[in-house]
Amino acid sequence: MLLHPTCLPGSLGVLGAGARRFVDFLAASNITVWQTLPIGPTHSDLSPYQSLSAHAGNPNFIDLAELLQVGLLVDSEIAQPIGESRQQLLGIAAQRFFDGKAQGRNGLDQPGFEHFRARNDYWLDDFCLFCSIREVQESPGWLQWPVPLRDRDPSALKSFIDQNQARLARIQFEQYLFNHQWQALRDYARDRGILLFGDIPTFVAHDSADVWANRHLFKLDARGEPTVVAGVPPDYFSADGQHWGNPLYDWQIMAEDGYRWWLERLESQRQLFDLIRIDHFRGLQAYWEIPAESPAPRNGYWVPGPADHFLQACFNRFPDLPLVAENLGIISDDVEELRQRFRLPGMTVMQFGFDGSPSNPHLLHNHHHRDLVYTGTHDNDTTLGWYQSLDEHTRRNVNDYLGTTGEGMPWPVIEAALRSVCSIAVVPMQDFLGLGTEARFNTPGTITNNWVWQLDWNFPQEDLSIRIAEAVKRHGRLPAG
Repeated sequence: MLLHPTCLPGSLGVLGAGARRFVDFLAASNITVWQTLPIGPTHSDLSPYQSLSAHAGNPNFIDLAELLQVGLLVDSEIAQPIGESRQQLLGIAAQRFFDGKAQGRNGLDQPGFEHFRARNDYWLDDFCLFCSIREVQESPGWLQWPVPLRDRDPSALKSFIDQNQARLARIQFEQYLFNHQWQALRDYARDRGILLFGDIPTFVAHDSADVWANRHLFKLDARGEPTVVAGVPPDYFSADGQHWGNPLYDWQIMAEDGYRWWLERLESQRQLFDLIRIDHFRGLQAYWEIPAESPAPRNGYWVPGPADHFLQACFNRFPDLPLVAENLGIISDDVEELRQRFRLPGMTVMQFGFDGSPSNPHLLHNHHHRDLVYTGTHDNDTTLGWYQSLDEHTRRNVNDYLGTTGEGMPWPVIEAALRSVCSIAVVPMQDFLGLGTEARFNTPGTITNNWVWQLDWNFPQEDLSIRIAEAVKRHGRLPAG
C-alpha cells in the first residue's frame, strides 16, 4: 500500500491511534508493506521531496493526544484548534519533560533522550540550530540571514545558542518525540507482519540544514547561491522538462571522505525503515545540470554521476542495504546496467505500459521477479482518473490487454498488478478506494493543490479489506508462513 502519513486524518497528529488504525486495516487486508514518501519537515509548499532536513522527522506528525497519557499536556490545552499553537504546545510539553513530568511513562525519559541525542549527533545539532535561527529570522531562506549566521561564524553561532537554549531544547525534544512515536508505530506494524518502506530523494533542498551546514559538498558560489541546479529534460511527466532547483553535489569533494554525508543519511533512514527507495536513481549514473543563469530545463546537460564508486561505498558500509531504485523517466542502458551490477530492484508502472509497443517494459509479460510493480505512483493521476482521461485508441489497448471492458476500473489494473511476476506489488490507497482525479496527490511541474489529499475513514473498511485480502490470496501473494 502506498499512502503518505499526511493523508491520514487527525488534527492532533498522525503517529498515534490513526496510524495504528491504518496498520490494522493493512493487516486485515493481507498487506505486508506500507510505503510512504519522505517523512522530513517540509517547506510551505508541503512537498516531502523538498525537506528542511535529510534526517529529521516532520514534527507535524507527532500525535499530541499521546502526550496526554504521559502527563506532558492536559485536555484543556488541546481542546482548541491546533494550527499555529502546535509549536507552543510542543514547547510546553518539552518544558514539562525536562522538568521530569513524564517520569518514564510510555518509555519517555531523560536517559532515552540523551541516547537519542548521542546516536544522532551527526545531524541533530546542526538541524536544531538551523531551525532555531530560521524561526528567529522569520526569513524565506538562510541566504537572507545576517552574514555571520549565514556563513556560520563560530562566535555568532555561540551567541545565538546562548540566547536560545529553550528553543533549541524544544526542537531537540520534538525530534526525540517524533522518533519515539515512529519507532512505536514501526514495532506495532512489525508485530502484525508489516514492513515500512521509505523514500530518499537523491537531491536535497537548498533551504535545508544539510546545505547550510555542509556548503563545501555542493556546487555553490561564495554567498551560498547554487551555480547549477537539478532538474530533468522533457519526459513523460513534463513536455518542457522540470526545473527542480535543488543544488547539486560536488561528488569529487564527497568522494574524498568516502561519501560520509551520504552514509550518515542512509544510516538515519535505516533506523526508520525496513526498505528504502532512492528517488531519481538515474542521477547517480548521470544527472541533468541546469545553469543557474539559464534556468529553462531545456538548457541543461548531462553530467556523469558517482555511479559504481558511490554505490560500492554504500554496500561496503551496509552489506544488507535494502535499496530499491526508482528507474522511471529517461533511463538509458548505462543506468540499467548500473542497477543490475548492484542487483537493485527497479520499478514498473502499469499506467506506463500502453503505448502500443509489445516490448514496453511496463507491460506484464516484460516484468521481472526482482522488481516492484505499481498501478501508479504518487506522481501519477489515480488509476481511475488516468483511465478516464485516455483517448479511445489507448483505452482500447488497455481493455484488450487486460481482457476487460473497463467495468469496475481500477480493479482490473489492480488485479493485473497482483498477478505480475514482480516480487512486490504496490497500490496507492486511492486506487483501492476507486477514486478519480480529485484524489490525485501530486502533479509534477505544478505548485498548487499538491500533497493535500486526505483519507476519509467513512469508507466500508471491512468490505474493502476482505476484497483486498481475497485478491492478495488469489494471486499467491500471501506471506510465507
